[in-house]
Amino acid sequence: MYVDLNPIRAKMAKNLQDSDFTSIQERINHYKKQSTSENTKLATYQPKQLMAFGSNQNNQTIPFKLLDYLELADWSGRHFDPKKRGAISKAQPKILVELGIETAVWLEAVQNFRRQYSNFAGQPSALRQCAHQHQQS
Repeated sequence: MYVDLNPIRAKMAKNLQDSDFTSIQERINHYKKQSTSENTKLATYQPKQLMAFGSNQNNQTIPFKLLDYLELADWSGRHFDPKKRGAISKAQPKILVELGIETAVWLEAVQNFRRQYSNFAGQPSALRQCAHQHQQS
């Protein structure tokens, strides 16, 4: 996160999306691209060339969730000392807002996933395709 926030501290960027040449910018751009695609799965929200976020049980992943990392980086960037070089402006919309993710909706989906979606979640066309592949309706 220190490296991801360097362009903000150096006043080279005003937000995470404009932090050129950082992994967080790449993850945000990939997320945006994937979230607008018709054939999306949650796992595809991460660029293949970067280590994926995952869980403590998988030592091949970063033990963190992508959206939690984005929110924590955004929050951290807003709390730099305003008298020092750079910070994300308090007036700047939060990263989850900019990505069109409502916090309450996201938390509800995460906390009650199985109740809401059974085994699969996604765009209607992607769900139909997945159901067809698994011989379900």
